[in-house]
Amino acid sequence: MSTFLIIMHIIVCIALIMIVLLQTGKGADMGAAFGGGASQTLFGSTGASTFLGKMTTAVAVIFMLTSLGLAYLSSNKVDKSIITETTAPIEQQAAPPAPVESPQPETKSSQPVQPAQPE
Repeated sequence: MSTFLIIMHIIVCIALIMIVLLQTGKGADMGAAFGGGASQTLFGSTGASTFLGKMTTAVAVIFMLTSLGLAYLSSNKVDKSIITETTAPIEQQAAPPAPVESPQPETKSSQPVQPAQPE
């Protein structure tokens, strides 16, 4: 389905480019009034605007539909991803830091040292 839609989209793109290039510009009407040769166009002097206008509209609608179809198909596509296939590395808990013992002053006697009393 996707391949068919892509081929159809490319054909419609080329057709839309060709149809737009076949149309005359807005400034070409003034030259045609003075014999600029607009009557020698492919679809005649008056038929080109209506026929090419309708054809441009139809091809533009088909172009938009194929664009929407391709966007829908690409958004629902489930592809394998390297991110989903690999597992996260196992994180090890850091060991808690060992308690640091502060050096305490050594006392010569087994009795605690009393603070000096003010006299």
